Amino acid sequence: MKISSQRLANLVGRHALEKKASEIKVLDLRRLSDITDYFVICSAEVELHARAIADHIIESLKKRGVRPWHNEGYQNSKWILLDYVDVVVHIFLKETREFYELERLWGDAQIKEIKEKIKLPKK
Repeated sequence: MKISSQRLANLVGRHALEKKASEIKVLDLRRLSDITDYFVICSAEVELHARAIADHIIESLKKRGVRPWHNEGYQNSKWILLDYVDVVVHIFLKETREFYELERLWGDAQIKEIKEKIKLPKK
């Protein structure tokens, strides 16, 4: 079963929240880029926390039959990227996130912040 990119982005945000990620934002890039539909950006406290968030997202989505096409950044875990093609997940340590400022670079995107568990539509 194919999951829409919007639903996938929301699932990623929810799974990040389950592992206590902070400042979770979903950037809608559909009108701005052909690279991907969504970025999901979140922050972790320390490198171990970043890996725990990434592992939880990967394992939770794998149960739905969704696997990342590519991932990188596990070595130093200051910025872990999970590429699901239509959704790209960025898990940052706070200082790394502040340095790269992806939200500012994609400032024209619609941004939704995830602060609490969201109800997802069935499709």
